[in-house]
Amino acid sequence: MTIFSVRHITSYRYKRRVAFGEHRLLFRPRDSFDQTLLSSRLKVDPEPDYVRWIHDVFGNCVALIGFAKASHDLRFETVIRLEHTPQAAMDLQIDEEALTYPFAYDPEEVPDLEGTIRRHYPDPDGAVAKWARQFVRVGQPTETGHLLMTMCYAIHEGFIYARRSEHGTQAPLETLTLRRGTCRDFALMMMEAARALGLAARFVTGYIYVPDRDGSTTVGGGSTHAWCQVYLPGAGWVEFDPTNGIVGNRDLIRVGVGRDPKQAVPLWGSYDGRASDFDSMSVQVNVTTDDRGARLLG
Repeated sequence: MTIFSVRHITSYRYKRRVAFGEHRLLFRPRDSFDQTLLSSRLKVDPEPDYVRWIHDVFGNCVALIGFAKASHDLRFETVIRLEHTPQAAMDLQIDEEALTYPFAYDPEEVPDLEGTIRRHYPDPDGAVAKWARQFVRVGQPTETGHLLMTMCYAIHEGFIYARRSEHGTQAPLETLTLRRGTCRDFALMMMEAARALGLAARFVTGYIYVPDRDGSTTVGGGSTHAWCQVYLPGAGWVEFDPTNGIVGNRDLIRVGVGRDPKQAVPLWGSYDGRASDFDSMSVQVNVTTDDRGARLLG
């Protein structure tokens, strides 16, 4: 068990004073068997008119933040501290009937899984589906866990991670064609590949702990992170991080889930003004273990 602290600062700068619409902030992890929230703190500047908490359709904890004052600047600072228990891939307890692919989901669960099994993005020539089928053995049983682990590692080893300033997520077909993308692109690519095989998959947004940012071969630290989960009978929603080749939740701090990346955006909002009024945006994320995290909270 590890205690992580996450400090996340997002700042916006405008060329003139602008009024702000309501903002939606997704930063507070839900308690689970593998992570327990110990404390959380939210600081917003300018002082908000209200902060209201809801659970969205996926059960994510969302802060709705309203403003009465106009300003040149808008800043959100969140700090969370949580206990985290890593679950290794080898600990998966998949039901016997789902150990090999293909398998059928329980009819009682299918209505709830349908939205995560259905493909969401065009694949007119079946390129993404063809890419996914290469991991299915021909003429012999295919172990379900091995299939998904191999798919995850194939993206990690065969695609190039590249930061992108544009908002949004690439369509999976574009990621496959370019063989490059961000963590959000890779997560969506694996989701659609798994769905092409009839498996339920969903998007996860959160943070990743990088033990040593300087010289580490792990990419994706220093900002919010994204990966995916695939539903396996007996094991439940299992984490797959194709950006870093991680199977299981090691070093992954789960905040929110959705059928699609658009449903799990960490921060979303609006301002009343022209597009040219926007000046700049900066994001700072620090994920630390207990010793250094305690100083962040102090």
